Amino acid sequence: MSVVSGVRMFRRMEGMSSTFGTLFRVTTFGESHGGGVGVVVDGCPPRLPLAPADIQADLDRRRPGQSRLVTQRDESDTAEVLSGVFGGRTTGTPIAILVRNSDARPEAYEQLRDVYRPSHADYTYDAKYGLRDWAGGGRASARETVGRVAAAAVARKLLRATAGMEVLGWVQSVRDIAADADPAAVTVADVEAGPTRCPDPGAAERMTAAIEAARRDGDSLGGVVQCVCRGVPAGLGEPVFDKLEASLAAAMLSLPAAKGFEIGSGFGGARLSGSQHNDEFVTGDSGEIRTATNRSGGVQGGISNGEDVLFRVAFKPTATIASEQRTVTRDGEAATLAARGRHDPCVLPRAAPVVEAMALLVLADHWLRQQATDVLPPLP
Repeated sequence: MSVVSGVRMFRRMEGMSSTFGTLFRVTTFGESHGGGVGVVVDGCPPRLPLAPADIQADLDRRRPGQSRLVTQRDESDTAEVLSGVFGGRTTGTPIAILVRNSDARPEAYEQLRDVYRPSHADYTYDAKYGLRDWAGGGRASARETVGRVAAAAVARKLLRATAGMEVLGWVQSVRDIAADADPAAVTVADVEAGPTRCPDPGAAERMTAAIEAARRDGDSLGGVVQCVCRGVPAGLGEPVFDKLEASLAAAMLSLPAAKGFEIGSGFGGARLSGSQHNDEFVTGDSGEIRTATNRSGGVQGGISNGEDVLFRVAFKPTATIASEQRTVTRDGEAATLAARGRHDPCVLPRAAPVVEAMALLVLADHWLRQQATDVLPPLP
């Protein structure tokens, strides 16, 4: 095979960049201002009870226009299940889910046809493909995550029904405003009590004020989402390249605007000694093996140890802002840009359910992989 032929084959394989997972595989499709967005889920076991309402509940938490703190794009994000479900149960065949775009306004982005938005994917998509979807960013838009959240609703049902696992994410900080929240005690009701999705009411109030001020100033803010995965059994994850924490990191850093990932003690653990950091083993009330602390974040040697899996994801401020910034055109000519359109002044409130979604997809995949590992009877 010639070098050119090999390169062309590799380029054809690049289409798989929209596919995630090994046994529980999801492929997302669609653009921000096209006809719709969605996902195909392959590998979900048959006979799992699944109704459109199960999917809609998670999509409603992600959708735009849900509060004054997020983009005011008016989308109902209604899920249409096209295949893979019959009589209220999964059939074991691919599940296709479509969400139609009803409030697409590509004409609102005409000003961006030949201008690159600072810190956005405009220039890099042009550099890679030689063209770009300037109407809302195409696949670079956070609207692509609709498919991820829809697929994760299926994963949530699977994990809850087979293993009792639960995943919950919340806004831990916006800019320098941090929540005081115990990861072991935070509930869904705490998170959903307000539009910021911060379980600390005092911090949530300050976050709201900061986000509203940024919107008024034509600016944006970043922050951190924290996520806890409860009921994860010991044994999930592969020893080397597919460590559970590596899969989680890849999943989280694939999200739009995600810039950092840390699990357990994270970067803070680098400041401790081994005697301070190690999680000592103890015996639980029921005789099970536990750890006295959880600085490992529920993962040791790349494999879950039965404790809560706890991690954090950092999101940068939204790149598209109304303040005037220096940039260049496609021809390299100097220009200024004050972007118009409907954009989140802070992605954090809608990022929390998307972080949950990627954690659910990772856990569903590793759960099924672990079931495939236990194929032999006990050997002498």
